Amino acid sequence: MISLIPVQVEDQTFLGVSVALPKTNLLAITNNIGYIMCGALDVALLNKQLKGRKIIAGRAVGVKTIEELLAAPLESVTAEAENLGIKAGMIGLEALLKMKE
Repeated sequence: MISLIPVQVEDQTFLGVSVALPKTNLLAITNNIGYIMCGALDVALLNKQLKGRKIIAGRAVGVKTIEELLAAPLESVTAEAENLGIKAGMIGLEALLKMKE
């Protein structure tokens, strides 16, 4: 099942996406600037093979819900996210605040 959930971050609405798969969930919270995602995100791929796309993204591991993704520290972030002030260790909500339009 796929769930789309509005996620309010101060005055900005992001889109939470949850995809229920056998034995796991794929989770992401996104807007037009960037996104944070569960451990399925391959930050190294984004930084190397897709570097030219300048993707702003962060990865949190061990999360099972959108709420946990908001509260979890990011394990890794893309180089473009770092350029925006998003750092590994920052919680998901803090990273989204840096992605506000």
